[in-house]
Amino acid sequence: MIRTLRKTVLSVPLAAIALAVSSAYAAPVVGPSDATFYTNPAVLGGAHGDLIQYRPATVNLGAGAPATKAFNVLYQSTDSLGKPNAVSGTVLVPTTAWSGTGARPVILYAVGTQGLAQDCAPSRQFAAGSNEYENANINAALKAGYAVLVSDYAGYLTGTESTYLSGQSQGNAVLDIFKAATAIPSVGISATAPVGIWGFSQGGQSAAWAAEVLSTYAPDLKVAGVAAGGIPANFIAAAHFLDGNLGAAFLASGVAGLGVQYPGTIGKNFNLLASADGKAQIAKLKTECVFTALFDLQNKTLSQFTVDPTGITLDDILGVPAVEATLNQQNLGKSALTVPMYQYHGKADEFIPLAQDIDLKRYYCANGGKVQFDLYPSEHIVTQFQAAPKALAWMADRFAGKAAPSSCATNTTGYPTPTNTNTAPGSNFIVKLDAWPLTATVGLKTLGQTVYLPAASTFTATTDITAKTLNGTLSVPDFKQSLKIIGIGSQIGMKVTPNGATTGTASLDNAGKLHVHGKAYADISITSVSGIPVGECKTVTPVAFPLDFDGPVSALGNGLNFSGTTTFPQVKGCFISAILSAMMSGSGQTYSFTVNPPAPTSY
Repeated sequence: MIRTLRKTVLSVPLAAIALAVSSAYAAPVVGPSDATFYTNPAVLGGAHGDLIQYRPATVNLGAGAPATKAFNVLYQSTDSLGKPNAVSGTVLVPTTAWSGTGARPVILYAVGTQGLAQDCAPSRQFAAGSNEYENANINAALKAGYAVLVSDYAGYLTGTESTYLSGQSQGNAVLDIFKAATAIPSVGISATAPVGIWGFSQGGQSAAWAAEVLSTYAPDLKVAGVAAGGIPANFIAAAHFLDGNLGAAFLASGVAGLGVQYPGTIGKNFNLLASADGKAQIAKLKTECVFTALFDLQNKTLSQFTVDPTGITLDDILGVPAVEATLNQQNLGKSALTVPMYQYHGKADEFIPLAQDIDLKRYYCANGGKVQFDLYPSEHIVTQFQAAPKALAWMADRFAGKAAPSSCATNTTGYPTPTNTNTAPGSNFIVKLDAWPLTATVGLKTLGQTVYLPAASTFTATTDITAKTLNGTLSVPDFKQSLKIIGIGSQIGMKVTPNGATTGTASLDNAGKLHVHGKAYADISITSVSGIPVGECKTVTPVAFPLDFDGPVSALGNGLNFSGTTTFPQVKGCFISAILSAMMSGSGQTYSFTVNPPAPTSY
């Protein structure tokens, strides 16, 4: 038998043996520089995480982005049915040397909803410089010195369609990009580098799925922690929350994506129940990116797109046994955590229900997980960026080997009352700033001095994105300011009193840019000089402070800054009015108002 085996082996041509060996240990392939890079491979014969091809890439991450070397990658992963698939993504490594100890840490950044069209894939948006709305978070991680790996998820290759919200496929794709990235020659990422996983919304779902399958799917990854926010942990609960409301596009996109991943259940039943208009809407969704889709389908119901829009309810659709079973497969809370998690949600979240995310926290905690859950005061999109500094700080502590905090012992029953105002059918898209801290300065041109408004100042506003309106008010406590008048230092008692509402316009465009244009009016009074009351020295007309901002919606996370110049009218009403007018009135007075988000609370 041994002789026969030896004879068989020796009869195989040496060239064939060499080819087999070279295929098993093939060097990474540099892919084409054009769009054919995104061609879906006809055959996948490797293991998940294998690098299929890569290429150096030029990325545009927006103003203030740190210098990086970047690569596009095409790698093998696994879909939610356990079948191999090919996924694209981007590898970003800062060009500056890592200043910490050990290998440079790596963030597996799980993006939120981008839209179903192929051009919505983050790797394509990075190349086009099309203001990918998560650039702010990615840049923050790069500035911290971390390598950042961004999966496009499955379905953004030529000939494929997005499997949006197919949880296990997304979690697998997030994990597999690490192994693929380390195979790029001279990439500067160690195979044993500490890893953090971070995502919000769809990205939070993906990050949590990655955490749940980590120990069995990618046990060799050195994951230090997972930060996951705004998680749709229960599909059916989220569906009821979205249907007929502002986030209806997310529900419709979920139907489309899961229909691709599960053609025998979701896809089959969609084809049976959908009207011609419903099928047309899904086809249109597959050509749109997130903000276009969001505004197109705002407040639509799934029933509207069925063959019987008045007789088929959402429960009828979701309650089909095969459909319900498939949707429940997307739910999280099936496996215990093996790494610590920072979990967070907005108390005013209008897209993803809060209670089901808290239920997920309680499942993790009950099964031995270490979870810190933070509750932010704002809506969904705002929370994503408000939480970013805390998420990165939490991750830095994990990379440093510090013990992870936990809020598992608190709030084990009941739920906080949500504060969103956008859940009733037909609601407008509203973002509220409820007494946000205001940091403000006013530069007095003639005196060459700066007035600092007190720390307790706040700005409250309601921005109605649907109606494109802004209504708000300033609140500034009385305060004293040290100023030099005629060369003499004095404590000046001052008041900045709002005069009417702050009004204007507010809108969000299809590229994810926020536009705010309005004016705040205030009376400025001098009440005392060096402790001596001087009566009511007040500007004869209110001072107008233009509030103009045009920039990415991510700016809501670090605070909106409004700055410019204004004119102070004359001051009258007291015996030193003439002096004060000479020193403080006129054009060219500068101001800077920064409205900062409030701190979260642990839950």
